[in-house]
Amino acid sequence: MRKLVFLAALPALLFPMMAAAQSGFDGTWKDDPKTMNPSEKPDEFLLMDGMYECKTCVPPYNVKADGTDQPISGNPYVDTVAIKVVNDHEVEETDKKGDKVVATSTVTVAPDGKTVSITFSDSSDTNGGPPVTGKAEAKQVAKGPAGSHAVSGSWRMSKMESVSDNGIVWTYKVNGDQITMTTPTGQTYTAKLDGTDAPMMGDPGVSSVSVMMNGKDTLVETDKRDGKVIGVMTMTLDGAGKTAKISYDDKLQNRTNQVQAIKQ
Repeated sequence: MRKLVFLAALPALLFPMMAAAQSGFDGTWKDDPKTMNPSEKPDEFLLMDGMYECKTCVPPYNVKADGTDQPISGNPYVDTVAIKVVNDHEVEETDKKGDKVVATSTVTVAPDGKTVSITFSDSSDTNGGPPVTGKAEAKQVAKGPAGSHAVSGSWRMSKMESVSDNGIVWTYKVNGDQITMTTPTGQTYTAKLDGTDAPMMGDPGVSSVSVMMNGKDTLVETDKRDGKVIGVMTMTLDGAGKTAKISYDDKLQNRTNQVQAIKQ
């Protein structure tokens, strides 16, 4: 993901614990997209004079907007980006890893220029399974410069209308002092609950995780890429253990997103 779809922020999902009294994390969980509370920090883009610049991507890039594959570096999910200007209010993006298309998105600016609708399909870490698909909306924070395409400017995600289940469901299993996490898209790890690093499998952007408990109802997972912390997830159960509040502190994007999860 990490591209024009304004979803650089969809958080990586989470993990449980060790004693029988703490087994409330065990089971399958599902994020509720309608409860998503995105960071106040906007995404910033500039499409002008045949060039497209993603200023808040990590790392940022500036490529030709002629519909051809343009190489970018530093993104473990994507090697090339193709930006196609459909018309003065719509842009399509196609991302590839090697020769394989791993993500597509369409951004359509409303006639008044105040909102954009984003549809996306992302298989950049689905390990051969169906892509994660969805639709979102973002609101304009600041306009782009005079003469730029309508997609230019600063935008903040305001609503996640839908996300396919394979992108928002995960399962925890606690066994003694270890926890195992699995997702439908093929990510998995088994980690001790003492903060020791453990390998993350199936995600090209996360190489290891560490998991600890903060009290009996709060789980803290730290995601790393090649030893560097890139994000911290905090999951706190409600009193009945049927729902949980999740906060993901994205260190790369310097933003925090929140959502509620429901035990299935």
